[in-house]
Amino acid sequence: MNDIIDYKIIGDDMQIVEIELDPGEGVRAEVGTMMYMTQGIEMNTGTGGGIFKGFKRMLTGDGFFITSFVHGGRGKGHVAFGAPYPGKIKPLDLRALGGEFIVQRDGFLCAANGVDIDIAFTKRLGAGFFGGEGFILQRLTGDGLAFIHAGGTIVEKELGVGEQLRLDTGCLVGLSPSVDYDIKFVGGFTNALFGGEGLFLAHLTGPGKVLMQSLPFSRLADRIATATMRNRGESKGIGGLGGDILGGILGGDKRF
Repeated sequence: MNDIIDYKIIGDDMQIVEIELDPGEGVRAEVGTMMYMTQGIEMNTGTGGGIFKGFKRMLTGDGFFITSFVHGGRGKGHVAFGAPYPGKIKPLDLRALGGEFIVQRDGFLCAANGVDIDIAFTKRLGAGFFGGEGFILQRLTGDGLAFIHAGGTIVEKELGVGEQLRLDTGCLVGLSPSVDYDIKFVGGFTNALFGGEGLFLAHLTGPGKVLMQSLPFSRLADRIATATMRNRGESKGIGGLGGDILGGILGGDKRF
């Protein structure tokens, strides 16, 4: 049985979720995501179900440990969690979703006590090799609230029976277990070489819910790395020349 918790999401692009707990209620969260907690909240870090459970969590991209926050005091207690990069926090009511939902391997943020976080292998070999998330996704099960985070804006689609959707593999955030998930070659020589979207697209077939993110962290990291390399090269060219000149003057070089 899951704890029934109240919450509010604060902020716009750098969101946090504040959980309100009654005495005895608790929430489990990814290690390192807690922002603040009020008096009476007790924190306990463990594997979340034994060593094997910890190793399974590592396979999904999370840490070996998970932290539980339980309100051991009186009245209302509050604990807040923040996402590790810019984007949105999305609440998932697992009871309304049929008791199960599959999310990207590092998408879990926190959940009410009683929600189980496990691994989910992709159904097809192609999806495992070429999908942006690899073989393993996260499976959230239970009848309580769970919270996931994603980059940029989260877009939600409800696919009908047989309805298909194609998207960039890194933009997939989550999907209902009923959605068929596969990875296929983008097709076309110029598309593959110059399309800028990678060689493969995720093909989803309904029925079921699909969540997408407008800014995958991998895309953001690539842009930052490219800009850093470019700026480093420019500064090296200018700074290197200036350093040579200054060094020559201070060193008494007769050429200056």
